[in-house]
Amino acid sequence: MSSLTVTPQGHDFSALHAAMQSHVDNNILAGVSSAVLLGQDLVDLHCAGWADKEHQHPMRADHLFRIYSGSKLITSYAALLLLDEGRIQLDDPIERYIPQLGQRMVLRPGATSIDDVEPAQGPITIRHLLSHQSGLSYGLLDPGTLMFNAYRERKILSPRRTLVEMIDALAGLPLLFHPGKGWEYSIATDVVGHLIEVVSGQRLDAFLLSRIFEPLGMVDTGFVVPPEQQHRLAAYYMGADFTKPMLPGLTRNDNAPYPQANLQPVPWLSGGGGLVSSLADTLALLRSLMPGGPALLKPATITMLMSNQLPDGQWIRFPRFGDVIGKGYGLGGAVTLMPSPFDPQGSTSEFQWGGLAGTHWWLNPRANIAGVVMTQRDMAFWHPFSFELKQRVYKALQQ
Repeated sequence: MSSLTVTPQGHDFSALHAAMQSHVDNNILAGVSSAVLLGQDLVDLHCAGWADKEHQHPMRADHLFRIYSGSKLITSYAALLLLDEGRIQLDDPIERYIPQLGQRMVLRPGATSIDDVEPAQGPITIRHLLSHQSGLSYGLLDPGTLMFNAYRERKILSPRRTLVEMIDALAGLPLLFHPGKGWEYSIATDVVGHLIEVVSGQRLDAFLLSRIFEPLGMVDTGFVVPPEQQHRLAAYYMGADFTKPMLPGLTRNDNAPYPQANLQPVPWLSGGGGLVSSLADTLALLRSLMPGGPALLKPATITMLMSNQLPDGQWIRFPRFGDVIGKGYGLGGAVTLMPSPFDPQGSTSEFQWGGLAGTHWWLNPRANIAGVVMTQRDMAFWHPFSFELKQRVYKALQQ
């Protein structure tokens, strides 16, 4: 397990701690854990509130969290290990490894039917998948659209399907746009998970265990929490209103994202959103990407992981929210090219992502700092509390 020994360096994080406690007191979060790295040193560790509010179990640093899309960094990391070994290249067409995804069709602009399509102008590449420029969709964030309905009807996100069955279902659907011609948060990282299986000859869980988790001492990360450790899994809560993230009110949901999720094996090994992890394990992963850490990837590959892959002037964007101005995307997370009013000063070049259950990690290679925040509140990716936490971290480190 990654060390959770704090090395004080004279920074005052009291305002950060008070802010996180206030979110617990105001019933916005049940509980929250956070940690800050300065180089390889852990300079702050803080827990507030409850891992299980109903049973009054205090949040501890060793609790486990559903990291959802925080899984994407780990799966992307695994693919880049294969890149470093020369077993794949970023601009390889995906049909070289997964023939079902060749010869794609694309929805025509303004299409009113899922069958209103035209041939793709080029193949999906591995780079497109890692940077969400493939044209694939999610069936998750854009309810009512053609793609959302098609993904739901074909049960693309079903935990009862294997990765091969997921690929077969995707093969019958068009792309949202021509590969490389847009950005759409998507199931692409789950496709990368299957790519890893094809190239390595191992199941995704076995590859992650042998090539990342064991080398880095990530003893708590996996798709299934062993029975003897399930008491450490933090309870999951729904906010009062997704459109009003700071509205007080929490409702417990023990069936998210489906009954017995992460408590028993399912066929689908979702590299895009299926992992459970801990604060210590996430710190171990981030340390391996920072100078002086136990690097598993080549230095140039780490730099590329955190470098924007989108064309100049294109930002990441989400349905209902539009462009996230100033944010590009690397090979496993967003890249801050131009800080927004919500970002801390000095956060240019920051590499970051998280999950809808309220986990968020970031790494700033210029400042040599990184941070992690873990909670379990539904639809809390890039929630205001995570912006506030990061701003207070930067302010404390700059004093």
